[in-house]
Amino acid sequence: MPDKHVTRSGDDYAEAFAALLPKGQAWPRDDDSVLMRVVRGLSQIWGLIETRASHLLESESDPRTTIELLPDWERNWGLPDPCYDEPLTIGDRQIALVQRMTIEGAQSRAFFIGIAAQIGYVISISEYRPFMCGLDRCGDNRIYGDASGTQRDWFGYPLLNPRGLPVADGELSDWPNYGLGPVENRYYWKVHVAQARLTWFRCGGGGGQCGVDPHLRIALATDLECLLRRWEPAHTQIIFDYSGLTTGGSMAGTP
Repeated sequence: MPDKHVTRSGDDYAEAFAALLPKGQAWPRDDDSVLMRVVRGLSQIWGLIETRASHLLESESDPRTTIELLPDWERNWGLPDPCYDEPLTIGDRQIALVQRMTIEGAQSRAFFIGIAAQIGYVISISEYRPFMCGLDRCGDNRIYGDASGTQRDWFGYPLLNPRGLPVADGELSDWPNYGLGPVENRYYWKVHVAQARLTWFRCGGGGGQCGVDPHLRIALATDLECLLRRWEPAHTQIIFDYSGLTTGGSMAGTP
C-alpha cells in the first residue's frame, strides 16, 4: 500500500501533466522543447503547494512537532497554563501541550507527587482520618519494646505509616495524624513542600531596585498550589505545609 503522505515534486507533476496533453507534432515531448519547459515551469508551483501541504499535514497536525500552529493548539487546550509561567522554549511548550492532552487524572499520592515533580518540586503527602475506637490508642501511640516486632491493630493487621511501611514496636508512629476531631478530618490531606523557591536580587536592566527589593525572596509555591487544587478530589481540601523548608544549597536558585 503506498504511503499516504508521499510528497510529489514539481517534476512529478510535470510528468503527469505531460501525459494529459494531446498527441501530435504540435505537442512535442522533448525535454528541450518550449512546450515541456513551460509545463515544467508551471508544475513547480504545484510542487511547492504539495510540499507545503505535506508539511502542514505531517508536522503541524502532530502536537509533538508543531511549530507554526503551536499557538492555535495552545489556545484550543487552554495553554499557557495560568498556574505557572509560560514555558520559554518551543520544546517546553510542545511538552506542556502533550501533557495537557494526555493527562487522565488520578487520586493517588503518586499522581500528585508526579505533578509536582514536573514543575520542579519535591513534596510528600499525609492523609488524615478521625480517631476510631478499636483501632487507635489514646496517648502518644507508642508501644514500648525492642523494635523486633510490628505494631498491629485489634484485628491483627500490621499498622502502616502514611508511607505504607510497617510501624515497629517502640517506634513513635505517624498515627498522631489521626487525632480526636470531627468526621470531616478524613476530607483533609497535607502537602509538605520540601524546598523553597528562591528569587535572588539581580542588577541591570529588568533587575531589582536597591533599597526596595530584598537580596533574596523566599516565595510560596503558588504555581504548585494552583495546580494541585485544580486536580484535588472535589470533596477534599489541601493543607500546604512549608515548615522545615530547605534552600537546596547556598547558591540554589541563582541564574
